Amino acid sequence: MNTIRTVCFAVAALSSYAALAYRLGQVRRGRHDSAYRWLIATLLLQCLTFTMGAVAMGGPRLLGVGNLAILLMHLSAVAFCVSAQIILLRWAAPEEEARRGARYWLVTGAALEVLLTVLFLVAGGPGRPASDFDTGSGRPLVLAYLLVFVLSQALPCVTIHRQCGPYARMTDNVSLRQALRVLSVAAVVLFLYCAARTVNIVTAAAGADIGAWKLASNVFSAAGIVILSLGLTHPAWGPRAAGLAAWVRDYRSYRALYPLWRDLYEASPGIALEPPGATVRDLDYRLHRRVVEIRDGWRDLRPYAERAAAGPSGGAADEESRQAHAEALQLRRALTAKRAGTAPRDDEDGGGFEDRDTDDFTAEVAWLTRVAAAYSKLGTAS
Repeated sequence: MNTIRTVCFAVAALSSYAALAYRLGQVRRGRHDSAYRWLIATLLLQCLTFTMGAVAMGGPRLLGVGNLAILLMHLSAVAFCVSAQIILLRWAAPEEEARRGARYWLVTGAALEVLLTVLFLVAGGPGRPASDFDTGSGRPLVLAYLLVFVLSQALPCVTIHRQCGPYARMTDNVSLRQALRVLSVAAVVLFLYCAARTVNIVTAAAGADIGAWKLASNVFSAAGIVILSLGLTHPAWGPRAAGLAAWVRDYRSYRALYPLWRDLYEASPGIALEPPGATVRDLDYRLHRRVVEIRDGWRDLRPYAERAAAGPSGGAADEESRQAHAEALQLRRALTAKRAGTAPRDDEDGGGFEDRDTDDFTAEVAWLTRVAAAYSKLGTAS
């Protein structure tokens, strides 16, 4: 059990420090932005929480005071939750609402900090075994301290989850919308941590042993902190990740279109604006050119094409696959006819690509990719 607890703690701590380091990398651009400063404060408090947790795991005393690291860990966790709530308001709420909400959370957080400190001292926290602050050990004042702490964590989870949905629907910023959804998931997972921690405390007070289920709180805590770290840093890395995903998607489409483009180019070399090359620099431009050249090549083949593609659909599971197969078969037959020297028809209305709406480039690439995949299964024209 201790090994799993240590692993969960290490994962949460590493994600916290990684998030802080990543966001500090944008300090030049964001130092004049109040939302950025609150974000850095939130991540610092998140790191402080786990730093104090590590100190508490290392020994019972800090600066000569027993369990001081545990108290500081809990106080920084409360401040972290308050700061996270404020950064959410700064991100998504109107300015006046954000200021009003920030004042409320600062007052609430200060009251919770004072209450926890008083309960800690009244319960004789410095003189108690550190294990008492894990489950309460049946001590009423320690139990009260722990339950207040859990409540201080659960309340922001509920409010953040309730706010993220409406805020996400209000904003036009795609990256911010995604970050809010991630934060909503993090709030749910961290609320499960609070619920599991409460179960641990209550069952221990009742003298019940739930065995390995005690570890559920550690797992939820680690998972929630990792998701929260991703949500807090998403506005910085989200657009880059989306750009990388788009590049990978375009590159895969560019490669998938090559067999079809190659045969069309061999049949009609004039479709290429510039000599073919292996470089993928300026991929967006090259993908556009490949689509245009495929369409130009098909236009050149239309006099050789049959009016309607025939043949079996190859077991296609839907209409789109059937159409892609039919168009690929039509292309293959037109290429075969041209290479065989078959005289072209005077009527060039052979149907095909130009019969489709090409206003949506993404949809056009997706369609041509399906045609190219069906074409590759048929084999190249001979």
